[in-house]
Amino acid sequence: MTSADETVLQFGAGRFLRAFADRFLQYANDTGQGAGGVVVVQSTPGPRAELLKQQPEGYRVLVRGYEDGQLIERAEPVRSIRRALVAQDEWDDVLELARAPQLRYVISNATEAGYTLDPDDRANSRPPRSFPAKLTQVLWHRFRAGAAPLVLLPCELFESNASRLRALVLGLGRDWSLPAAFAAWAGDRCLWLNSLVDCIITSPPADHPLTATDRLLVCAEPYALWAIERPRSGEPTLFRHPAMQVVDELAPYYLRKVRILNGMHTAMVGKFLHAGFETVQQVLADRDAVRWVRGLLYEEIVPTIAYRVADVALFADRTWDRLRNPFLSHPLKDIALHHADKVRVRLKPTRDEYEKLFGKSPPRLIEAMAVRV
Repeated sequence: MTSADETVLQFGAGRFLRAFADRFLQYANDTGQGAGGVVVVQSTPGPRAELLKQQPEGYRVLVRGYEDGQLIERAEPVRSIRRALVAQDEWDDVLELARAPQLRYVISNATEAGYTLDPDDRANSRPPRSFPAKLTQVLWHRFRAGAAPLVLLPCELFESNASRLRALVLGLGRDWSLPAAFAAWAGDRCLWLNSLVDCIITSPPADHPLTATDRLLVCAEPYALWAIERPRSGEPTLFRHPAMQVVDELAPYYLRKVRILNGMHTAMVGKFLHAGFETVQQVLADRDAVRWVRGLLYEEIVPTIAYRVADVALFADRTWDRLRNPFLSHPLKDIALHHADKVRVRLKPTRDEYEKLFGKSPPRLIEAMAVRV
C-alpha cells in the first residue's frame, strides 16, 4: 500500500479502536468497499505505536463468546493500519497527512478526560497537548491547503460526542483568532457524526497460543454496535459493516444500554458482592443467582422501557449472552467503583418508572439498591 491509501486519521492506538473501528475497516476492505487504510496517532506514553511499527503485517482480534446462542471462537486478521505516529515526535507527519487529498475520516477515542482543554495550547504548538487542540490544528492545516472537508467519527463514550467536540474546536478557533471562513468550513462543511459504540474489548489471556506470536493480539466479544446519528443533511457516505447502524436518534440506544447492560451490572454488585461472589461469571454460574438476575432483567427492567425503545427483548437476550460469556472475567469490585453514582443513573430511574407504571415496587431492584457498597 502507498500513502495514497491513507484515508483515515485515527487519534488513539489503544486496544478498543484496534479491535473495533480498525477491524470494521478491515471488513470493509475485504468486502470490496475500498475504505482505505489508517494512520494511527499515539498521544499518550506507551509502546503501542512502536509495536504497530514492528508488526507491519498487522495483528489479530480474538473474537470469543456467544453468537446466536452458540459459543464461538475465531481469530480475525486486521491489516488496515498503514502507519503509526507518535504525536510528540512526528507531529509534522500528522499535519502532512492532514493536508493530503485522499484523507476522508478522523476517528478518535480520547475518553471524556481527553476533551479537557490545555490553556497553553496555541495554533502553532508542536504538538498541542489536548486532543481538541490537536484536531483543531489538523483541520486548520487542511483548510489552508484547500482540501476537502472531513467526516468526524468520535467514539468517546458520552452523549453527543461529535457535537461536543465540534463546539470545542470552534471555540479554540475563536481563541486562536482563526478566520471566520475556517469556522464555517470546519463547523458546517465537515460532517460531525454523533455515535454510540458498544463492544467489550479485553487483553488476551496469557496462556492462549496466539499470545506468544502476536504482541498486538486483542480480544473482543462477538456482539458489537456502532450506532451513528443521521445528520440533518441526510444519509452520510461511510464504509459499511454489519454492526454499523445509521439511526434517526441515539437516545433510545443509550437508554437501553444504560438501563439493561449497565443496570444489571450495578444491580449485581448490590446483590452479590457482599455475598462472596467475585465476578459476573461466578454469579451466572450459580443457579439461584441466575434465577434472581433473569427475574431482574425480564420482569423489572425490560417492562419499564419496552414501550419506548424498539427491540428491547432482542437486546435483553443478547445482553444475557454477553453477560454469561465464559471468556470474560468481569470483577464485581471493578464495577463497584463510584457505585452510588451508578445507582442514581442506572437503577433509580428504572425503579421510579416501574412504580409509576405498575403501582408497586420492583422487589429485586429495591433489594439491590438497599445495599451500601
